[in-house]
Amino acid sequence: MFTSSKNFCWGRNFMFDMAWQFFSQPVSTIGILPQFGTNVVKNMFKIDQRSTFSSIGTLSRAFSVPSMTDLHCQSSIYHIEALSSLSKKYLFGPFQKNIMSAHILSKSESFPESLGTSVRNVGQPHSSMIQVGTIDSYNCSDYSRSIDRLLHGQYRAERSLKLTSGSCYLPHPDKEETGGEDAHFICDNEQVIGVADGVGGWADVGIDAGYYARELISNSVAAIHDEQQGLIDPTRVLEKAYLNTKAKGSSTACIIALTDQGIHAVNLGDSGFIVVRDGSTIFRSPVQQHSFNCCYQLQMDRGSDLPSSGQVFTFPVEPGDVIVAGTDGLFDNLYNDEINAIVVLGTRIRSTPLITAQKIAALARQRALDKNRHTPFSAAAQEAGYRHYGGKLDDITVVVSCITSS
Repeated sequence: MFTSSKNFCWGRNFMFDMAWQFFSQPVSTIGILPQFGTNVVKNMFKIDQRSTFSSIGTLSRAFSVPSMTDLHCQSSIYHIEALSSLSKKYLFGPFQKNIMSAHILSKSESFPESLGTSVRNVGQPHSSMIQVGTIDSYNCSDYSRSIDRLLHGQYRAERSLKLTSGSCYLPHPDKEETGGEDAHFICDNEQVIGVADGVGGWADVGIDAGYYARELISNSVAAIHDEQQGLIDPTRVLEKAYLNTKAKGSSTACIIALTDQGIHAVNLGDSGFIVVRDGSTIFRSPVQQHSFNCCYQLQMDRGSDLPSSGQVFTFPVEPGDVIVAGTDGLFDNLYNDEINAIVVLGTRIRSTPLITAQKIAALARQRALDKNRHTPFSAAAQEAGYRHYGGKLDDITVVVSCITSS
């Protein structure tokens, strides 16, 4: 949890009867904590004494709740494995000194995934971590090993467009002991979002590609911080992140920045995004793959695809448009019109981007589990000569960004 002002955090195990929800509130506006907030410390110390806590859910998202006055909320629903020292002054402590680490537990997917030019089966556990704490000011270089990246601040007054985003992450069901390979960020102040999908085939040689994806995302946020605000070049950001990522493994990448002229994006691999306007998809980034289920991917070793291999897009947008970005766990299981229908409904009932992202991810997971459903992945597999029916069970990351007038 990263904000540009000091925050106090509280939460409760209540969502879906199996999940922790954490909120952050500016210290200056706390007053008296709600009753259930006082129970968090006791519950967390219980978690700290255990190696596992299997009833935790597997969603991750960031959002604002308009109905709660002056309360900025962030929610992380994870399998909590470890809890480092708590600050005596704050519930989670200053970010620079004491960090609460929430781990998503997971294993890897069952469908073979192509690694470079060879096919490797999945099966090695993976891990990921989100860091939560209170901070006085953000420093992108400190944002290591985190799934969700949120930078808060004042938008530039001269901007005509604003990006309001929310996200949802559902690891593969078999990955709930170490966390999955997807990673993503949302930079509110810089108006940039990004997703990455570590290639699970690395597990066959004992490497967790999730580390590569998370390090790539962390380095992307650091690179964004170095860019001139309002003039962020996603390709340059990805290039810097790639050069600074030293973990073993490989990953897809998609980074999207909002400018006054529209969106400026770079996509490499089979992650991507669509732009929805008035219920129709007006733009979709194409998939980049060498062959079926062997997508373009970045990795440290020689012979990999490079950031320059990614496709660059500039596309005009207007208030009311909605960007839906995600990994292949989304786009392999849902057609554009299925995503559009949820976006339209969310717009009609004024859902937050978080809620819309949750609903899209939930439907994608439902399709992935359906052995008889015709899906984009089954269609692509059959076209490539493979006999496959139903969806593809995988990590699912969805980032929904609504474009409004600033």
